[in-house]
Amino acid sequence: MSMYALYRARIEDGLGAPIMEEIEDNLAGNLCRCTGYRPILEAFRHFSKGNDESYYVRASGAAENGAAENGGGCCGGGGGGCPCKENGNGNGVASNGNGVHSNGNGVQPAAAPSEPIFPFELKKRARALRERGDTLTMPGGRATWHRPPTVQALLDLKREHGAKTKLVCGNTEVGIEVKFKHCDYKTLVSPMWIPELVGAEFSEEKRAVTFGACATLTGVGEFLTKLSSGRVESHESSAFKAIVNQLKWFAGHQIKNMATIAGNVVTGSPISDLNPLWMCSRAAFVVAGGDPSQQRRVEAKDFFLGYRKVDLRDHEILYQVELPCTRKFEYVQEFKQAHRREDDISIVCAGMRVKFAREGSDWVVEDIALAYGGVAAKTVMATKTQQALVGRKWDRETLLRALELLKEELHIAADAPGGMVEFRRSLIASFFFKFFVRTSLQLVADSEALGPGQKYVSAIQDDEVSAADAYSRPASHGIQLFDHEKGENIVGKAIPHASAKLQVTGEAKYVDDIPLSKNALHAALVLSTKPHAILEAVDPSEALSMPGVVGYYGHEQVQGGNDIGPVIPDEECFASEKVTCVGQVIGLVVAETEQQARDAARKVAVTYKDLPYIMSIEEAIEQDSFYPANWESRVERGDVDACFASEACTHVVEEDMKIGAQDHFYLETNACVVIPQEGDEILTYSSTQAPAKHQRAIAHVLGVPEHKVVCKTKRLGGGFGGKETRAIFINCAAAVPAYDLQRPVRLCLDRDEDMQMTGHRHAFYGKYKVGFNAEGKILAVDLKIYNNGGNSLDLSAAVMQRAVLHADNCYNYPNARFHGRICKTNISSNTAFRGFGGPQGMIVTEAWMDHVARELGVDVESVRHANLYQEGDRIPCGMKLDGFNINRIWTELKESSKFDQRNREVEDFNAKHKYRKRGIAFVPTKFGIAFTLLYFNQGGALVHVYTDGTVLVTHGGVEMGQGLHTKIAQIAAQALKIPAKDVFISETSTDKVPNASPTAASASSDMYGAAVLDACNQLNERLQKYRDELPGASFGEIAMTAHKDRVDLSAHGFYKMPEVGGFGSERPFLYYTYGAACSEVEVDVLTGDYQIHKTDILMDVGNSINPVIDIGQIEGGFMQGIGLMTIEEAVWGDRDHPWVRPGFLHTRGPGTYKIPTANDIPVQMNVSLLQDAPNPHAVASSKAIGEPPLFLGSSVFFAIKNAIYNARKGEGKEGFFPLHSPATPEKIRMSCVDKYTDHGPNYQAKTSV
Repeated sequence: MSMYALYRARIEDGLGAPIMEEIEDNLAGNLCRCTGYRPILEAFRHFSKGNDESYYVRASGAAENGAAENGGGCCGGGGGGCPCKENGNGNGVASNGNGVHSNGNGVQPAAAPSEPIFPFELKKRARALRERGDTLTMPGGRATWHRPPTVQALLDLKREHGAKTKLVCGNTEVGIEVKFKHCDYKTLVSPMWIPELVGAEFSEEKRAVTFGACATLTGVGEFLTKLSSGRVESHESSAFKAIVNQLKWFAGHQIKNMATIAGNVVTGSPISDLNPLWMCSRAAFVVAGGDPSQQRRVEAKDFFLGYRKVDLRDHEILYQVELPCTRKFEYVQEFKQAHRREDDISIVCAGMRVKFAREGSDWVVEDIALAYGGVAAKTVMATKTQQALVGRKWDRETLLRALELLKEELHIAADAPGGMVEFRRSLIASFFFKFFVRTSLQLVADSEALGPGQKYVSAIQDDEVSAADAYSRPASHGIQLFDHEKGENIVGKAIPHASAKLQVTGEAKYVDDIPLSKNALHAALVLSTKPHAILEAVDPSEALSMPGVVGYYGHEQVQGGNDIGPVIPDEECFASEKVTCVGQVIGLVVAETEQQARDAARKVAVTYKDLPYIMSIEEAIEQDSFYPANWESRVERGDVDACFASEACTHVVEEDMKIGAQDHFYLETNACVVIPQEGDEILTYSSTQAPAKHQRAIAHVLGVPEHKVVCKTKRLGGGFGGKETRAIFINCAAAVPAYDLQRPVRLCLDRDEDMQMTGHRHAFYGKYKVGFNAEGKILAVDLKIYNNGGNSLDLSAAVMQRAVLHADNCYNYPNARFHGRICKTNISSNTAFRGFGGPQGMIVTEAWMDHVARELGVDVESVRHANLYQEGDRIPCGMKLDGFNINRIWTELKESSKFDQRNREVEDFNAKHKYRKRGIAFVPTKFGIAFTLLYFNQGGALVHVYTDGTVLVTHGGVEMGQGLHTKIAQIAAQALKIPAKDVFISETSTDKVPNASPTAASASSDMYGAAVLDACNQLNERLQKYRDELPGASFGEIAMTAHKDRVDLSAHGFYKMPEVGGFGSERPFLYYTYGAACSEVEVDVLTGDYQIHKTDILMDVGNSINPVIDIGQIEGGFMQGIGLMTIEEAVWGDRDHPWVRPGFLHTRGPGTYKIPTANDIPVQMNVSLLQDAPNPHAVASSKAIGEPPLFLGSSVFFAIKNAIYNARKGEGKEGFFPLHSPATPEKIRMSCVDKYTDHGPNYQAKTSV
């Protein structure tokens, strides 16, 4: 929709095709968790400038596609014209007279608008209402909506309703207040139809812009951009340009199209991106009250009184904003640092202005304004600093004095809300230094025109100029290199994802789309608000008295067993005596509507008695809070202690590493619909990766046999492991009232609920000791590694097993001891996530590789290469490596990525730039394919052949966007020698394939592909006779002939993974998938911001079943890995974050938890599949690909670390330093220790683990 909005707007404005940079910019605010964005951008590239053949079609073609040649309309109206234009004639777009838009070359936009648009009659009625001067009033059950046409009518409403009146402009803030803060506004007023509140004008006389307070931020940006492009002198536009630049990072286009100046200003947020700029730019706010003539003018710098408190009385409105032009030798600059560049709130932001004057031979500060957000309860001006700087020369001494004064004046308390105190203090100084450098360079350029002796002599040193560099990014691009099957084989062909068209058009059905019967109910959960407490009382009486509420259900209403759990039953469907985390399910309310259920659930009164709680791994270690020893994981070979004591081990290093948690952030939250049937039967539709687990758990909770429960899953809107076990508890909770009331029940989690209660990727903490020789050969490794299991065991033991099995990564350690323990804490139980412990184990390995290299003073790539396994080597558990392709991948990727050349170029760049540093890293990976729980390594399938020659396949795997159904269809089609379009896979259902293993461990295409192949082979055996008898006949004719001959055209296939023995055996995995990545980054040393310039990936996927799907998995997994290791930071209310409510997840929505956007992908991303590397262990000689690429995101992490090393070297900080994951801007900046970083010698960034 974002692309279409851009596309249509450019057509209507006569601008033609957008360039790719515009397309990428337009996608700000759009999130994707699966693709890695590249294929989305690649699809849109066809509509960009430079792809005119794709963008335009012949006029006749446009007419044929719905735009009538004579008077056709943009809404697809007939030849009589359409009403989309104000006068009812024409089509509402710039026209060349024939109803279609022309680019002047006889070709037309492919999308000459022909879709239904907003109904003209409604527009007409609204316009008539406004012309009459009537206020539109719409009473509703919860509130009354008013839309006044004039300022006077608006002020009358304010006077009538007083403080109860809530003005709604874009609803971007009020919507949040209603949804998450549960504010109940009875009187809502929209001022968006009042002309003087939404306009903008420039006064030639005043040399100032006046905005109506309700001007949208998009409109503000467009107006100031046009104004800066010629209507004002270049020196007058400095503030305008600063605001436009800041708006780029303010929010996504969807938000800016609706958000207004007034909404942003009056909210009074201390982290508003724009308020510092209004304040520093001499802006004024015009306030009206009583009637429009009763105005007062408040300077922006005086408007903000306290936390979300502004100088606006109950009867007043913000009427206008006045913004003056800048004067000669006056400069305004904007600054912002966030967790993520696009669509993120500020950690610290600033607006700074300085005006210079010539005094004798010196340039001095005539006026200066320094406004900061994110450093206090409101946006503040550094008034004392400003006063002290006026009259001073703009030189190095002034710079140092300003930094001293800012440190004194803008002090952030150690316990300040928002945390990151040292980082925020450092940004105060860093921003001012950047301002000093930028304005100095501008003053040099502008003063040069004054003539000899007048030019400003800069105090900036050559190597400091890079501090002025602003962020810039070209359009992303790259290549995908793979062998394409050109013969008749369907396996190996790059065919599209089977449901791609349904998904991109919004026609694909998910659980929340399932239509319900009239007697269906909606459920809402009552969740714990304490991390550890005794439940003294639960009183639902107020909730039960509310309209539409049908019932409350808790542990007393469970008819079967209340104890559940995927491995051991250590959890409850509904908490009975105590709660052990925030977000634990206490009960459930069912009502006629979803809103009624949610409102009632909040009214259930719960009385707690607090108990001590443990949040982090470190606290668990201190208090010896672990799951029993039988759940620990150990892998050991050789004699580690003897090696450490030997003379061969000439060097030993020790350190620890933290790896933070990661939220799955699937776009579809957990949801289910439970439908009771006759005779105790239960049908449930669930967004789950493990339908069989749902079947078993629901049967247990309801006290019915498993054969009475059927669980169906059509598709998931993302899973990544998060819907393997944690979805079970939601489905069980909904099943209780559905079974009791014999009415269907739907339960869909809100995003904040889902993130709080369903667990994350496990946070890990590793302590290592590594012994090695002078050549960098590692001889002994001792690793103690812990994960944060949360309040139940769930899959934490299996996650730890994979972590210790991958702690070697690709390196041969003759003596190794890996010991993993699971911490028992009071957070929601952590669970499966793509990689399943493997990435956490491997990143600790790569950390000590870096440590070893720094200890020896050599490059880390040489240490990595020196320790690589060779073909036939055995890993610590004893498994022999066959088909070990890492050495080949290493050689080929180093050559194709030009690693050595780029490494030299990075060194050259760093030598010339002090405040921007580049880093490059080369990281390999191997990932084992199989479940470590032995009996999960099996798969079943059911294949039906119909008499028309079409085939229906059902298997135990779940389609969650990864293309599993597409690959399975290709396997079936090739086996049966039919086109892929003749194979259909509808859903996954427990009554078709029983006892299926979860869709996890990257093993599904192997297991279910082999099971389907087995079924197809059985069918081929039965049909071979008829193929022989009917040469040249179609498959349908063969099937019909066999059917008439009473041949069974249905087959059940099965696959049991051979040779594997599970964890503890010599062969835990069937084979490994290998890969490597080379990434290059550039870091802003002063802020911690970074950009990925280039990534090259080479993956061994065997003979790919579908190379475009595999590449999609590689790119998506890689970006998810980047998120894990750089951007995504989960924060709980623990002792390191006392400003968060105890036990609560602070990052429980897209506002606080940031996943990568299209702006975060590498500018250049090249992905290649290793050629001529068939895998003899899997179907079609392929390899699994879902999880293996994720760890390659660590190449960005270590490239960032290498850039930091270079920055530290320039400050005299040589040698190894620990960098914990994720490498957020805070950790990056604070690791680049310099005179502007404000922290003590023992400082360490807080990481919730």
